[in-house]
Amino acid sequence: MDNIYLLMIVALAALAIADLVVGVSNDAVNFLNSAIGSKAISFKTILIIASLGIFIGAVFSSGMMEVARKGIFVPGEFYFDEIMIIFMAVMITDILLLDFFNTIGLPTSTTVSIVFELLGAAVIMALIKIGHNDAETFSALSKYINTDKAVEIIIGIVASVIIAFTIGAVVQYLSRLIFTFQSEKKMKYFGAIFGGIALTAISYFIFMKGLKSTPFYGEFSSIMESYSLLMIGSSLVFWTVFSQLFMVIFKKNILIIVIAVGTFSLALAFAGNDLVNFIGVPMAAYHSFLDWSASGVVASEFRMSSLAKQVPAEPLLLFIAGGVMVLTLWFSKKARTVSDTEIDLARQGDGHEKFNPNMLSRFLVRGSTQIATYLEFIVPQSLQQKIDKRFEKPVIDLPKHKSYEVPAFDMIRASINLVVAGVLIATATSMKLPLSTTYVTFMVAMGTSLADRAWGRESAVYRVAGVLNVIGGWFFTAFVAFTAAGTLTYLIFIGKGAMIAVLLLLAILLLVRNYLSHKNKVKLKLEKSGLKKTESKTVQGIIQESAENISNVVSRSNKIYTDMLRGLAKQDVKKLKKSKKGVKKLNDEVEELRDNIFYFIKNLDETSVSGSNFYIVILGYLTDVVQSLEFISKASYKHVNNNHKALRFNQIKDLQEIDLYLEALLNDIDDIFHKKEFERIKNVLDKKEEIFASLSNKIEKQIARTRTEESSPKNTTLYFSMLLETKDLITALMNLMEEYYTSYKKS
Repeated sequence: MDNIYLLMIVALAALAIADLVVGVSNDAVNFLNSAIGSKAISFKTILIIASLGIFIGAVFSSGMMEVARKGIFVPGEFYFDEIMIIFMAVMITDILLLDFFNTIGLPTSTTVSIVFELLGAAVIMALIKIGHNDAETFSALSKYINTDKAVEIIIGIVASVIIAFTIGAVVQYLSRLIFTFQSEKKMKYFGAIFGGIALTAISYFIFMKGLKSTPFYGEFSSIMESYSLLMIGSSLVFWTVFSQLFMVIFKKNILIIVIAVGTFSLALAFAGNDLVNFIGVPMAAYHSFLDWSASGVVASEFRMSSLAKQVPAEPLLLFIAGGVMVLTLWFSKKARTVSDTEIDLARQGDGHEKFNPNMLSRFLVRGSTQIATYLEFIVPQSLQQKIDKRFEKPVIDLPKHKSYEVPAFDMIRASINLVVAGVLIATATSMKLPLSTTYVTFMVAMGTSLADRAWGRESAVYRVAGVLNVIGGWFFTAFVAFTAAGTLTYLIFIGKGAMIAVLLLLAILLLVRNYLSHKNKVKLKLEKSGLKKTESKTVQGIIQESAENISNVVSRSNKIYTDMLRGLAKQDVKKLKKSKKGVKKLNDEVEELRDNIFYFIKNLDETSVSGSNFYIVILGYLTDVVQSLEFISKASYKHVNNNHKALRFNQIKDLQEIDLYLEALLNDIDDIFHKKEFERIKNVLDKKEEIFASLSNKIEKQIARTRTEESSPKNTTLYFSMLLETKDLITALMNLMEEYYTSYKKS
């Protein structure tokens, strides 16, 4: 029986490595995004700097490990076998929860995860103990749970969200008033002071305050505390002089150094603050195992009071953990997916929005707009104009094909993000408060975005919805972490070793499944099989580039239409649902092209403005095609999903004949536009009347059937809907072909 605990330690060690991988994949967003979004330094350089910060922070991270040992529950009230069940349930839950968020690309909090998992597992284990003890009631729960510390941690996490957003917004607003968006000019006069303040804040709060979490702090703590003001003053003078010399000698912006040092320091703080979330539980389990092994007492009778004592960190384990974190940073593709979410929400310019607006986001934006309107009456007009002038953005004349080179935000905002987040995280770390680095960095970034007027009338409702979705995910994390860890604790208590084996196998299967799912998504994204935005500035170029999109839409429409008819014939709900999803994806891509019309027209040459009319008309016809498909797919899915009578044999046969006709037509159109043999369009147009005559014939046959033999109103409605929408689809295609053929001959 004793061997099971040794196996559990081995399993926890493996889980710790896996947790490091999924944890860093989630949290890399915290310290990479400011540098990535501003494009101040190359991506490879960012990774090198962050790797150094992570490794050093991990190796010297010892102070926070106590949270996993005694921060949430009272260890002396639990026996060794109970503690091991708690730790095993927590680690399995943590890996699966973080990997789930990484897969869907949302940043969540590793701190909140571990805190609520420990809380959930400890509460359930305490309730089990209370249930087996007739002398105790539910009120005895406070004896087992360190409620004061748990409440302190939770309040600290919630407060950090509000504080981070507010401070980020205020500091960014003041910085923008000083530097405006023309920071290059202002940096000549204020750059050295700004650089001095920023680098002093980073160096003091990270390198000095952060030393409190290391075992070396006691040796010189009295000196630092006695001369802290002198050290801050000296540091400010040094960094200000350094900033000025750097700008004069190297002729470069000091903000590059601020962003580089800020990235390093934030990575350092992340490792010092969050390493406990990944290896704190396995290390506590390891020390528990050593204490129990040396005692010679039965596992179910050995109280874990030893966990309440402070234990020195294991340098070798910290070294290995740092190495795993660095490797994950370099090779994890999921880290990039999570990173994209925050950068999209914080970017300065317009573009495709990832999140859909909801009722709450609309309410908040509408309310904020009304408040802003009222403030306009209070603030003098002259002052408003001066403030607005400070927020005027420079016009960047960059070729369309190089638009990806435009940074999501400038270096001023990136610097503020790093400095404010670093100060807040380092302060909490020095106070031994495991606040959420994800919450702090995310909310600082959102606060600076709002203050920087990145959320305009065109994008605010989408950005606010995105922030609300992420915050909602955080509450979901807490609820699921508590519930899942508690459930697994109970299952392991009942099933013992067999249940642990089953849960570990299930965890492996889910991790592999999520990995393959994410890999396929990335692969599809790289293949770029979707519709492409037209970037040409001439009519001839627009015609050529539009051909690819038409070929794409026609090819996919052909497959979707055929699949829908097959699903309808076989009453296959899954196939119809899949077709409905395919139509939605196609519709979203066409909608994105329509959203890009403004930028497309702006990009045209003066001599080719007439091409905009052609492009808009073509997009209109493509929209009509997709809308017809959407109507057919929804009607078909609804009919089968509601278990209405299947279409009659004659109806299916007629629809299959139409499908064969339509398939041949769409294959011809696809081939014409794929090969760009536009002379062949006339051959297709010549078949127009023949196709419409065939559809009219099918409609007349159904009218006759309805009067004599048809008995199902639902079938009749569906069948007529499909015929009429198919006719609309073909009409849109023919109109598109005529427009294209006319423009091609003119050009």
